[in-house]
Amino acid sequence: MEPADRPQNRAAGPSSPARRSLMKAAGTAAAAAVGVTRNAGAQVVPVRSPFTTPWLQPLPVQAPLKPLDKLSPEPLLDVDRAGEECGRATHPAFKDFAPKDFYEITAARGQHEFHPELPRQDVYGYNGQVPGPLFHARYGRPVLVRLRNNLPNLRRGYGSPDVSMHLHNMHTPSESDGYPVDWWSAFAYAGTLTRAGRFKDHHYPMIYAGNDEREALGTLWYHDHREDFTAGNVYGGMAGFFLAFDEIDSGDENDGDNDALRLPSGEFDVPLMIGDKQFDSSGYLVFNQFDNDGFIGDKFLVNGKIQPFFHVAPRKYRFRLLVASTSRVFDLQLRYQDKVQTLTQISADGNVFTAPILRPNVQLGAAERADIVVDFSKFPVGAEVFLTNRLAHLDGRKPEKEFLRTPVQLLKFIVDKPLRSPDNSRVLDALRKQPDIDLGEVKKTRTFSFARDGGAWTVNGKLFEDKRGVVVEKGTAEIWNLRNDSGGWAHPVHIHFEEGRVLKRNGGTPPPWERGRKDVYFLGPNESVSVFLRFRDFTGRYVMHCHNTIHEDHGMMIRYDIED
Repeated sequence: MEPADRPQNRAAGPSSPARRSLMKAAGTAAAAAVGVTRNAGAQVVPVRSPFTTPWLQPLPVQAPLKPLDKLSPEPLLDVDRAGEECGRATHPAFKDFAPKDFYEITAARGQHEFHPELPRQDVYGYNGQVPGPLFHARYGRPVLVRLRNNLPNLRRGYGSPDVSMHLHNMHTPSESDGYPVDWWSAFAYAGTLTRAGRFKDHHYPMIYAGNDEREALGTLWYHDHREDFTAGNVYGGMAGFFLAFDEIDSGDENDGDNDALRLPSGEFDVPLMIGDKQFDSSGYLVFNQFDNDGFIGDKFLVNGKIQPFFHVAPRKYRFRLLVASTSRVFDLQLRYQDKVQTLTQISADGNVFTAPILRPNVQLGAAERADIVVDFSKFPVGAEVFLTNRLAHLDGRKPEKEFLRTPVQLLKFIVDKPLRSPDNSRVLDALRKQPDIDLGEVKKTRTFSFARDGGAWTVNGKLFEDKRGVVVEKGTAEIWNLRNDSGGWAHPVHIHFEEGRVLKRNGGTPPPWERGRKDVYFLGPNESVSVFLRFRDFTGRYVMHCHNTIHEDHGMMIRYDIED
């Protein structure tokens, strides 16, 4: 523990390969601290979680956080030298896009019950809850989110009290993007920050990239991004949904505007945060951030609860699926009487498609999202319909090739709620237009190799260092070739700031659900994708990394700079 009355810079320098080596060497001791054991082969093996009875608790469904009239102290373009805000950079878009909606949340220790048969226990979460508060925002209404950090100034078995919040993947100026090295607390700071602080203001202009409404985002999420400790902090609870609306995806199924999609809205628009956790024999959450392969839990959660149930009415629902796992990949299906039902997928990574896609399954790696619409009116009253996962994982490396014979049931829908009003929602044959791909805009083509070198995770043979290297010219386009050269591991690669378009997967045409805009590109063993990217509106430092957060924390990340 460090003294609570002396602000300090915990950073070892501009980058942390040396700290990662120390973290790896400390694996045995840390494994014991987080409740895992070692087998004869010296592999870290989690204790098997206690049995839990499914369907004992309802699915938590949040109401969106209400904006505040004002914040105190008043948000400023620059940091008040005499105030309590950490020493951040100037908000570059503050004058042009003055905040209209104000929010305040707090990173704090709270109490959470994952299941009635497990003990209530400490978690680190936004407002001390899991998941964090739900945000609803609108394009054209700039948002300012004040994050306070009330986490205790001590290290627990995993994670860190220092934070850097990332809104994944909003088109955001660099100083509010949650750059991993710019972490802070009331007691410490790093990177370009100039001091510790009690809070940090995040300015989200809520503009379309390139002022193009075809670039609208819908389903986003926010999570901690602290360098070296993203995995532990997110696993411990620091993640939540952020939904964006505009005149087309308006969030109103009764919208009279002819251009509005009128997708299911209100209580029928339900975010689902899907993940896996591990518990010790006493029922307390455990985690091993020193297993370089990745981390897999044996309990499956939706919105922070193990195998919950959800009462639904006989009508259409929009479900916003997010895989918030550390390493696990999910292959999701809807099953009724053990028969697979057709899913209507309308978006990928928060980007609404040009047209809906009918599918029997949706496969998602860590941080990938998909919006689906399910019409429960086709099921009889009292029907029990299950959201299931059919992918097996033996470890954090990758999913197995063969599907589970008996899929794991994640969430039970019970069709027994009365229909109190007509269902005016719809899924049109034509949804959102996509921006054109103009290869004539491309100024440079780059290749990035994601590999395992000497037991470490690298991009182009290097561990992450906070140094200027990849420089992109603002207002240009590039093609980034992403290759998985690590052998038997999977890597969901996330590029901050801009949505991309997959031109090729493994040298061929991408599947229909990858032809829209995305920000996470799943690379199975020996796979590759070519991605078209435009870089617009803002300059600054951003990152690309594997979203298997264990890999990210152990070096599989690069910095790139957008410059005029």
